[in-house]
Amino acid sequence: VQLQASGGGLVQPGGSLRLSCAASGRNFSRNVMGWYRQAPGKLRELVALITHGGSTDYGGTVKGRFTISRDNAKSTMYLQMSSLEPEDTAVYYCNADLGILGKYVSPGRYWGQGTLVTVSS
Repeated sequence: VQLQASGGGLVQPGGSLRLSCAASGRNFSRNVMGWYRQAPGKLRELVALITHGGSTDYGGTVKGRFTISRDNAKSTMYLQMSSLEPEDTAVYYCNADLGILGKYVSPGRYWGQGTLVTVSS
């Protein structure tokens, strides 16, 4: 089972990037998938998740700026990031098979390798 994240890079404040996460070795179409990020010196945090039915939820700091989506036919998940801020600088990880219990979310056991997003002028 492999999750391959891509699309990171250097972008100026206010710019946009789209991350992709391609899954192989297992069909995750019925699982919750999501993006986490970890900035230097900080804990890993949930950025966004999407259920198999397409329902989405976002961390408070990215609401209205990021959009998560998935294409089950391509076994690929996306994160469209707009109005990027220096505080968005982090390594972004895709994650599969997240658990949701009420308002609590637990990460799944499948992780991508991470892709670095740097927002700087």
